[in-house]
Parts: sequence; C-alpha cells; structure tokens
Amino acid sequence: MSSSAYDQLIALAQEVSVLTSAEAALSWDQETYMPARSLNHRARQMAYLNGKAHALATGTVFRKLLAKAESDKPRDAKAAANLRELRRDYDRAAKLPQKLVIEESELCAHGKAAWAEGRKKSDFSLFAPHLQKLVTLARKKADLWGYADEPYDALLETYERGARTREVATLFAKLKPDLTQIARQAVDQSASVKPNILRGKYPVEKQQLLNAEVAASLGFDFEAGRIDTTAHPFCTTLGPADIRLTTRYDESDFTSSLFGVMHEAGHGLYEQGLPVDDFGLPSGRACSLGIHESQSRLWENHVGRSRSFWEKWLPRTAEIFPHLKKIKLDDFLRAINRAEYSFIRVEADQATYDLHILLRFSIERRIVSGELAVKNVPAAWNEEFESLFGMVPPDDAHGCLQDIHWSMGGLGYFATYTLGNLNAAQLFATARKQKKIAAALDRADYAPLLSWLRSNVHSQGGTPLPGEIMEHATGKPTDAKWHLKHLRERFAE
Repeated sequence: MSSSAYDQLIALAQEVSVLTSAEAALSWDQETYMPARSLNHRARQMAYLNGKAHALATGTVFRKLLAKAESDKPRDAKAAANLRELRRDYDRAAKLPQKLVIEESELCAHGKAAWAEGRKKSDFSLFAPHLQKLVTLARKKADLWGYADEPYDALLETYERGARTREVATLFAKLKPDLTQIARQAVDQSASVKPNILRGKYPVEKQQLLNAEVAASLGFDFEAGRIDTTAHPFCTTLGPADIRLTTRYDESDFTSSLFGVMHEAGHGLYEQGLPVDDFGLPSGRACSLGIHESQSRLWENHVGRSRSFWEKWLPRTAEIFPHLKKIKLDDFLRAINRAEYSFIRVEADQATYDLHILLRFSIERRIVSGELAVKNVPAAWNEEFESLFGMVPPDDAHGCLQDIHWSMGGLGYFATYTLGNLNAAQLFATARKQKKIAAALDRADYAPLLSWLRSNVHSQGGTPLPGEIMEHATGKPTDAKWHLKHLRERFAE
C-alpha cells in the first residue's frame, strides 16, 4: 500500500536534515580541528551540501507533496503543526535562489576564518570586507522574504517566530532604565569584593574533569554528546544523539570555562530532550532561539550561581583545585556573583549582561538599515559602549570583534539573548513553585527540574510558537518582571 502524501513529505524533510546535519558536522570541525589550509575546500563542501539541501527542500516534489498533504485532513494536531511550519519553511526557502544559498555558505565559511584571524590580531579591517558582503546578502534575503516595517524584521523572524523589530525595540527601551540602575547598584555593591580572590593555577585537564562532572550532574548525556575546545563557545547538533558543546579555557580562572559549559549544556539538554524520532521535522527541533537561550541562561545562572549549587560543588571543586579549600562559601558566592562593567559579553555577570545585548541589537539594526556603514562599526560600537558602560574598549578584540555571530551570517540573532533571560527567569520561578522541585534544588538534585523542562519545553519541539510554549509552561505570556525581580534579589537588595 502506498504511503500518504504526508508520510512522503516527512520522509523527504528528514532526508533534507541528513544533508544539513552533514554540513553542521563540517562546520563544527572547522571551528575545532580543521587545518587552516583546508578552508577553501571546506567552504566548497559546505556550500555544496547547503545547495543540495535547498534544492531538495524547494523542489517540485517537495512542493507537490506539501500541497497534497495540506489538502488532506491532518491526522492529528502534531501533523497539522508540522504542516504549518513546513509551509512556512518552504515559502521562505523558495524565495531564495539556490545560487544565493550557495554564496552565503561560502561567505560564512571564509567569514568565520577571517573573523578568527581579525579577533586574534584585534584588527577589524581583516574582517570588514567579509562583513560587508554578508550584510549585503542579508539585505537581499530580507527583500526576498519581505517584511512588515524594516529589513531587520525578516532577519529577526529567522530566529524568533513572530517577533517584530519595533516591539523588541520598545521592550528594550522600557527595560533599559531598570537594567542600567540594577547594573549600577550591583557594581557599587560589588566594589568591596576582591576581584582576584579566585585567581590561581587551574590546569586545563583538571578544568575538563570538573566541567564534565558538572555537566553530567545536570543531566547531559555524554553517550550522546561531547565537549571540545574552540575560540568561541557554542553548542551544535549533528544528529538526534550527537550534541557537541564547546568551551575555551583560562588557566588562571576556572569559572570562565565552567559557566561556559553550563551555558552550553543548557542548550545541549534542550537538544537531547527533543523527540528523537522527529529529528529533521518542526516537531523535533527547538521552538526558537529565545526559548533555546532560556535553557542555557537558566542552568548557567539560576542554577549554577546559586548557594545550593555551590554547597555541593565547592567541596568537590576544592578537591580538584586544593588551593580553593581556604575559600569560604560566602566569599566564593560573592566572588562568582561579583558585578563589574566589562568588555566581553560571554564573560559578563548577570547584572550587566543585558546591556551588552541592547548595544548589539542597536548596532545590528543600524547596519541592516544602512544607517551605519560597515567601515564605521568599530567607532559606533565604542561610542555606544561608552554610553552604556562608561568606558571604551581598548581594541577591536574587546569590542566589535568579540562575537562570532556576524561571521556566521547571524544578523538578527542578538535580541534573543535578552528574550531568553526573560523566559529563563519566568520558567525557573514557575518550576520552583513545585515543592518537589524546590526541595530537590536545595540539595543540588536537578532531575526533577530537568523532568519539568522536558515535559513543558523540550518535548514540545518546534510546533508551538514561542509564546505558546511560555503560556503552556507558566500560564502567562513572557513578562520581564521575573527577570528584573531575580536581578534585584541577587544584586540590588
């Protein structure tokens, strides 16, 4: 008996995912182990796979199967949601010529290498020509997709379903006074905390041991994932049981890699909790980056910087790094929650972190609109940074070259970090209302919290919209009050 149009469509969509996951494996290798001289061939490999995936996902067979499946009655709610999202994906993808998709893949491969070199030498001019090409291409994509008010809308929609630039801008403008005040209070209160109390000698191999133990305690499955080293920490999914985390190491500060691993493990736990059999389908992928980021920020900050976490883990950490035995728990907690204005976003404390995102959202929006020329990015960055933080980055590596996202074609991405912070605080506050979860967290047992997240977020996949995920899990739309409440309780009271 022949299979239905829906079944054939699902099989084809999952075939596309084999190509895209193969490209993801090559991309991960480029960031971790690939020899530098392999770049040109790697760029061609990745472009070829992306081009083939695009052709398959926008071809006549896919289009006809999608139309036929839509005309049939969906068998259940999941099928209806998959069709809705596959239609959205198809309509967006079909508007992009295959030549443009291949061009973008090659630009990103070379762009990432140029960014890494530029960051290493702190020289924006090495990356600027690549960024110019990527910005030009992003504008082309926005024009092809269409947008409500400004080109940035089309790019933001790629990462956060249903979000609009003006709404995010309004939200950020409303948050800015509170975030600025909390940051100032937190920095002032942290002035008495010695900045170097945790400085010491932390061999990389011992950091790797601690990081693996902590990630496993959160629930990360190392039989379906691993941790490697790269210039910029990230998490990527190569398959339904192949989740790659990366971090970087500072041998004088173990907390940098540890909190980086906890952050990426949050992403990894989400990926490991998605429906395995639905890999490659909307029902088997994450809902949005704002939801994805909620998971990483929840584990890194709400769990990883709490007293109950370190009541368990400080003794074990001191076994691995004996010089920490002299540090009292209260002093340790003050040190890891010390707030200060700093240049590097991924190492920023919670109290000042969102200011970094407000800056990037503003810069990105201006670049995409054409108001800000690429050549003027360093000066504009430094000017806005000084306005928010009261200091000027000493060089490009500490300024506009610190993040990898633009080199990956990720314009429109940064707003999702603060959206993720808002979602994280609300999800965590809701979960803690359950006595079983609160009691478990107090004894550093994370299984009940992970189970709650699995049920309310991870297992939902990408068929609900972000707002639906939040209302289902918390009973209310995303509300910034939970994030502001958390920051005030931790830093400003």
